[in-house]
Amino acid sequence: MAGSSDQAEAPAAVPAAAATTTTTPSVEPKTEADPSTTSEPEAKTAPATKEPSATVAESSSAAPAPTPAETAPQVGELEGGANRPAPNQTAIEVDDEASATASLTSNEQNTDNDSFSDEGYAESTTGTNVTTSLSSSVRDYQFENNRRYHKFHEGKYHFPNDEPEQAREDMRHCMMVHVSGGALHYAPLKNPQKVLDVGTGTGIWAIDMGDEYPEAEVIGIDLSPIQPSWVPANVKFIVDDAEQPWVTAPETYDYIHIRGMASAIKHWDNLMAQAFTALKPGGWIEIQDLNWIYRCDDDTMGPDYAVGQMAKYIGQALMNFGIKLYSPDDNPARLEKAGFVDIRNTVDKVPVGTWPRDPNMKMIGLYNRSTVYDGLHGITMGPLTRGLKWTPEEVELFLVRVRKDLMNPRIHSYVHMHTLCGQKPL
Repeated sequence: MAGSSDQAEAPAAVPAAAATTTTTPSVEPKTEADPSTTSEPEAKTAPATKEPSATVAESSSAAPAPTPAETAPQVGELEGGANRPAPNQTAIEVDDEASATASLTSNEQNTDNDSFSDEGYAESTTGTNVTTSLSSSVRDYQFENNRRYHKFHEGKYHFPNDEPEQAREDMRHCMMVHVSGGALHYAPLKNPQKVLDVGTGTGIWAIDMGDEYPEAEVIGIDLSPIQPSWVPANVKFIVDDAEQPWVTAPETYDYIHIRGMASAIKHWDNLMAQAFTALKPGGWIEIQDLNWIYRCDDDTMGPDYAVGQMAKYIGQALMNFGIKLYSPDDNPARLEKAGFVDIRNTVDKVPVGTWPRDPNMKMIGLYNRSTVYDGLHGITMGPLTRGLKWTPEEVELFLVRVRKDLMNPRIHSYVHMHTLCGQKPL
């Protein structure tokens, strides 16, 4: 999903159509624009048969949250990421002694960045009055099935933005950085001066990027004003819709980052074309997404694997809103069509659970399983009730099976993480 003090000049413009007044110190409104189990990547549009079964007892165990680690790699530029072996040439060894009861506690993930102070961080302000508010369409929220959703451009994003979902998103950030070998990006950046993070969510990547490149201005945009108010002085956030026409001046950014947006973007061609125009010659775009087709190399995952069925149903539901969940398969061709060159598509295996033998892969699998388990209600309730017209009770009943299969250490499933980079010609 979807700063620091304003600069003396006009605020940096980003995609158009945002709110007209300012909000909490963490968000700056932008200027108004001028006039599965299946390997089949294509999501089906036909509504799914309702799946719930009343015969399965629900598990009460909560999924664990890893303690990200002293052992985690240092964040920095990843060398040679595009040249690693293809995933189907890299087997993940199974840990036969993996315990079925391994657990983590997601409440260790602390997303409250407002409780500390540091001289390198600043409370964002917009204009001269930090107490002014954004219009209600931006600062208000929609509530549905006991979850909170964005109000600005209501209904465009089908997943919640409340505190449990924010904690899950931050954990997913840790996992994806871990998969990337500790790197915040694969693109070969050299002293970037202006960075745009599309769909910044909690702002965690933008904040880390601001720390990594203190000379760069990092701007995060999102539909939800949920970012913290204490951030590096070179980071700011704007409430905006990336799929609206951009008012960014051509050749503004050195780097545009888009992560975890496969479940949100309808018109990828338009988004990439606008990003191409907004980048400086030689600038880079990077798109990183998990491709939610569940796979297995040792036949331990059957066709009735409920986790894969869940992903398929979510894909069908989103397709009814014009969103293709499996867009990572098509984005390399789209990037080339937009005019980008030196396109690099890196695909990594991301296990589900602690079944791998390798300690690093085991940690990644723990992260992955936890982000799915902790988010089951949030990632299914909106799409399945809105897109497939399930009742909330039917969703909850189906999730009993999903939790059971997700926590089964005998099923050695994984998904792919795609990291796609392209450069605007010099």
